[in-house]
Amino acid sequence: MPESVSAPTTPPRQLAFALDHIESFERDDFLSGPSNRSALSLIERWPDWPGPIMVLSGPEGAGKSHLAAIWARISGARFIAARALSSAEVPAALATGALVIEDLMPGGFDERALFHLINLVREERAFVLVTTRTAPVGWTVRVPDLASRLRAVPVVQIEAPDDTLLRAVIVKLFADRQLAVEESLVGYLTTRIERSFAAAKAAVDQLDREALRLKRPVTRALAATCFREP
Repeated sequence: MPESVSAPTTPPRQLAFALDHIESFERDDFLSGPSNRSALSLIERWPDWPGPIMVLSGPEGAGKSHLAAIWARISGARFIAARALSSAEVPAALATGALVIEDLMPGGFDERALFHLINLVREERAFVLVTTRTAPVGWTVRVPDLASRLRAVPVVQIEAPDDTLLRAVIVKLFADRQLAVEESLVGYLTTRIERSFAAAKAAVDQLDREALRLKRPVTRALAATCFREP
Protein backbone atom coordinates (compact mmCIF):
# COMPACT_ATOMS: atom_id res chain seq x y z
CA MET A 1 0.00 0.00 0.00
CA PRO A 2 1.43 3.37 -0.92
CA GLU A 3 2.50 5.53 1.94
CA SER A 4 0.09 8.39 2.56
CA VAL A 5 1.47 11.89 2.34
CA SER A 6 0.03 14.60 4.53
CA ALA A 7 -0.81 17.83 2.77
CA PRO A 8 1.19 20.81 4.06
CA THR A 9 -0.74 22.78 6.60
CA THR A 10 -0.93 26.54 6.83
CA PRO A 11 -1.36 28.31 10.13
CA PRO A 12 -4.89 29.52 10.77
CA ARG A 13 -5.52 33.15 9.98
CA GLN A 14 -5.78 35.36 13.05
CA LEU A 15 -9.22 36.95 13.14
CA ALA A 16 -10.20 40.06 15.08
CA PHE A 17 -13.63 39.88 16.61
CA ALA A 18 -15.64 43.04 17.15
CA LEU A 19 -16.63 42.81 20.79
CA ASP A 20 -19.58 44.71 22.17
CA HIS A 21 -18.71 47.66 24.36
CA ILE A 22 -20.91 49.81 26.52
CA GLU A 23 -21.21 53.51 25.80
CA SER A 24 -22.45 55.41 28.83
CA PHE A 25 -25.09 58.09 28.27
CA GLU A 26 -25.12 59.32 31.88
CA ARG A 27 -24.87 63.05 32.53
CA ASP A 28 -21.60 62.65 34.43
CA ASP A 29 -20.04 60.98 31.39
CA PHE A 30 -20.84 63.81 28.98
CA LEU A 31 -17.68 65.70 28.06
CA SER A 32 -18.27 69.42 27.83
CA GLY A 33 -16.19 71.98 25.98
CA PRO A 34 -16.55 75.22 24.01
CA SER A 35 -17.90 73.34 20.99
CA ASN A 36 -20.90 71.81 22.79
CA ARG A 37 -21.45 74.09 25.79
CA SER A 38 -24.48 75.81 24.25
CA ALA A 39 -26.07 72.44 23.48
CA LEU A 40 -25.56 71.19 27.03
CA SER A 41 -26.93 74.45 28.43
CA LEU A 42 -30.06 74.02 26.31
CA ILE A 43 -30.67 70.55 27.73
CA GLU A 44 -30.09 71.57 31.32
CA ARG A 45 -32.29 74.65 31.27
CA TRP A 46 -35.39 72.81 29.99
CA PRO A 47 -38.30 73.66 30.08
CA ASP A 48 -37.01 77.23 29.74
CA TRP A 49 -36.53 76.90 25.98
CA PRO A 50 -36.89 79.53 23.24
CA GLY A 51 -39.64 77.36 21.75
CA PRO A 52 -41.36 74.01 22.23
CA ILE A 53 -39.31 72.45 19.42
CA MET A 54 -35.52 72.62 19.33
CA VAL A 55 -33.06 71.29 16.78
CA LEU A 56 -29.70 69.94 17.93
CA SER A 57 -27.37 69.92 14.94
CA GLY A 58 -23.86 68.56 14.71
CA PRO A 59 -21.52 66.12 12.99
CA GLU A 60 -21.50 62.37 13.47
CA GLY A 61 -20.30 61.34 16.91
CA ALA A 62 -20.69 64.84 18.37
CA GLY A 63 -22.78 63.65 21.32
CA LYS A 64 -26.27 64.47 20.06
CA SER A 65 -27.69 61.12 21.15
CA HIS A 66 -25.96 61.47 24.52
CA LEU A 67 -27.56 64.89 25.06
CA ALA A 68 -30.92 63.54 23.91
CA ALA A 69 -30.65 60.71 26.44
CA ILE A 70 -29.88 63.18 29.23
CA TRP A 71 -32.91 65.27 28.25
CA ALA A 72 -35.14 62.19 27.99
CA ARG A 73 -34.34 61.26 31.58
CA ILE A 74 -35.20 64.78 32.72
CA SER A 75 -38.36 65.22 30.64
CA GLY A 76 -39.68 61.67 30.31
CA ALA A 77 -39.36 61.92 26.54
CA ARG A 78 -39.91 59.02 24.20
CA PHE A 79 -37.57 58.31 21.26
CA ILE A 80 -38.45 57.81 17.61
CA ALA A 81 -36.24 57.60 14.54
CA ALA A 82 -37.14 60.30 12.02
CA ARG A 83 -37.59 57.72 9.26
CA ALA A 84 -40.13 55.83 11.43
CA LEU A 85 -42.41 58.80 12.08
CA SER A 86 -45.81 58.52 10.38
CA SER A 87 -48.95 60.65 10.57
CA ALA A 88 -50.86 57.85 12.30
CA GLU A 89 -48.25 57.62 15.05
CA VAL A 90 -47.94 61.35 15.81
CA PRO A 91 -50.52 61.52 18.65
CA ALA A 92 -49.04 58.47 20.40
CA ALA A 93 -45.52 59.78 19.94
CA LEU A 94 -46.45 62.84 22.01
CA ALA A 95 -48.19 60.81 24.73
CA THR A 96 -45.70 61.77 27.45
CA GLY A 97 -45.58 65.42 26.40
CA ALA A 98 -41.95 65.14 25.29
CA LEU A 99 -40.35 63.48 22.26
CA VAL A 100 -36.89 62.99 20.77
CA ILE A 101 -36.79 62.67 16.98
CA GLU A 102 -33.43 61.23 16.05
CA ASP A 103 -31.41 61.63 12.86
CA LEU A 104 -33.64 63.89 10.80
CA MET A 105 -32.13 64.29 7.35
CA PRO A 106 -33.25 65.71 3.99
CA GLY A 107 -35.47 63.25 2.15
CA GLY A 108 -35.39 60.77 5.01
CA PHE A 109 -38.72 61.49 6.71
CA ASP A 110 -42.45 61.73 6.11
CA GLU A 111 -43.03 65.45 5.49
CA ARG A 112 -46.74 65.37 6.26
CA ALA A 113 -46.12 63.54 9.51
CA LEU A 114 -43.57 66.11 10.61
CA PHE A 115 -45.87 68.98 9.63
CA HIS A 116 -48.70 67.39 11.61
CA LEU A 117 -46.42 66.88 14.61
CA ILE A 118 -45.17 70.49 14.60
CA ASN A 119 -48.77 71.76 14.65
CA LEU A 120 -49.82 69.31 17.37
CA VAL A 121 -46.89 70.17 19.62
CA ARG A 122 -48.19 73.70 20.09
CA GLU A 123 -51.75 72.53 20.68
CA GLU A 124 -50.71 70.04 23.34
CA ARG A 125 -47.97 72.22 24.85
CA ALA A 126 -45.50 69.42 24.33
CA PHE A 127 -41.75 69.57 23.76
CA VAL A 128 -39.69 68.03 20.96
CA LEU A 129 -35.92 67.72 20.58
CA VAL A 130 -34.72 66.94 17.04
CA THR A 131 -31.21 65.68 16.29
CA THR A 132 -29.73 66.17 12.84
CA ARG A 133 -26.36 66.51 11.15
CA THR A 134 -27.33 69.63 9.21
CA ALA A 135 -29.66 72.44 10.20
CA PRO A 136 -32.96 72.16 8.27
CA VAL A 137 -33.14 75.87 7.39
CA GLY A 138 -32.25 75.40 3.73
CA TRP A 139 -33.85 72.02 3.08
CA THR A 140 -36.09 71.61 0.06
CA VAL A 141 -39.48 70.18 1.08
CA ARG A 142 -42.68 69.58 -0.88
CA VAL A 143 -45.36 70.03 1.78
CA PRO A 144 -46.66 73.61 1.74
CA ASP A 145 -45.74 75.65 4.83
CA LEU A 146 -43.36 72.98 6.21
CA ALA A 147 -40.31 74.96 5.05
CA SER A 148 -41.45 78.04 6.97
CA ARG A 149 -42.17 75.90 10.04
CA LEU A 150 -38.66 74.45 9.90
CA ARG A 151 -37.09 77.88 9.46
CA ALA A 152 -38.84 79.05 12.62
CA VAL A 153 -37.43 76.25 14.79
CA PRO A 154 -34.40 77.38 16.85
CA VAL A 155 -31.18 75.49 16.13
CA VAL A 156 -28.28 74.85 18.50
CA GLN A 157 -25.13 73.83 16.68
CA ILE A 158 -22.37 71.55 18.00
CA GLU A 159 -19.05 72.56 16.46
CA ALA A 160 -15.83 70.60 15.91
CA PRO A 161 -13.98 69.88 19.19
CA ASP A 162 -10.92 71.81 20.31
CA ASP A 163 -7.76 69.86 21.19
CA THR A 164 -8.64 69.57 24.88
CA LEU A 165 -12.08 68.13 24.20
CA LEU A 166 -10.75 65.86 21.44
CA ARG A 167 -8.22 64.36 23.85
CA ALA A 168 -10.94 63.81 26.45
CA VAL A 169 -13.19 62.17 23.85
CA ILE A 170 -10.40 59.79 22.82
CA VAL A 171 -9.84 58.76 26.45
CA LYS A 172 -13.58 58.18 26.93
CA LEU A 173 -13.87 56.12 23.75
CA PHE A 174 -11.08 53.85 24.96
CA ALA A 175 -12.63 53.70 28.44
CA ASP A 176 -15.97 52.64 26.91
CA ARG A 177 -14.04 49.64 25.58
CA GLN A 178 -12.48 49.06 29.01
CA LEU A 179 -9.08 50.12 27.72
CA ALA A 180 -6.82 52.36 29.79
CA VAL A 181 -4.29 54.11 27.57
CA GLU A 182 -1.22 56.23 28.19
CA GLU A 183 -1.20 59.99 27.74
CA SER A 184 1.51 59.67 25.09
CA LEU A 185 -0.87 57.66 22.88
CA VAL A 186 -3.68 60.20 23.32
CA GLY A 187 -1.36 63.08 22.44
CA TYR A 188 -0.05 61.20 19.40
CA LEU A 189 -3.53 60.51 18.06
CA THR A 190 -4.67 64.10 18.62
CA THR A 191 -1.97 65.36 16.27
CA ARG A 192 -2.49 62.65 13.63
CA ILE A 193 -6.24 62.57 13.04
CA GLU A 194 -8.77 65.05 11.75
CA ARG A 195 -10.21 67.24 14.50
CA SER A 196 -13.63 65.64 14.55
CA PHE A 197 -15.66 63.29 16.73
CA ALA A 198 -16.08 60.82 13.88
CA ALA A 199 -12.32 60.66 13.25
CA ALA A 200 -11.66 59.99 16.94
CA LYS A 201 -14.20 57.16 16.97
CA ALA A 202 -12.75 55.65 13.79
CA ALA A 203 -9.20 55.84 15.14
CA VAL A 204 -10.09 54.15 18.42
CA ASP A 205 -12.01 51.44 16.58
CA GLN A 206 -9.09 50.83 14.22
CA LEU A 207 -6.56 50.57 17.04
CA ASP A 208 -8.78 48.25 19.06
CA ARG A 209 -9.26 45.93 16.10
CA GLU A 210 -5.56 45.96 15.22
CA ALA A 211 -4.59 45.20 18.81
CA LEU A 212 -6.97 42.23 18.82
CA ARG A 213 -5.64 40.98 15.50
CA LEU A 214 -2.00 41.21 16.56
CA LYS A 215 -2.65 40.27 20.19
CA ARG A 216 -0.82 43.41 21.29
CA PRO A 217 -1.74 46.12 23.79
CA VAL A 218 -2.99 49.46 22.51
CA THR A 219 0.10 51.66 22.71
CA ARG A 220 1.69 54.63 21.00
CA ALA A 221 3.96 52.22 19.10
CA LEU A 222 0.92 50.43 17.69
CA ALA A 223 -0.66 53.77 16.77
CA ALA A 224 2.54 54.74 14.95
CA THR A 225 2.13 51.75 12.66
CA CYS A 226 -1.48 52.67 11.88
CA PHE A 227 -1.17 56.43 11.56
CA ARG A 228 2.20 57.08 9.97
CA GLU A 229 2.86 60.56 8.67
CA PRO A 230 2.71 60.76 4.86
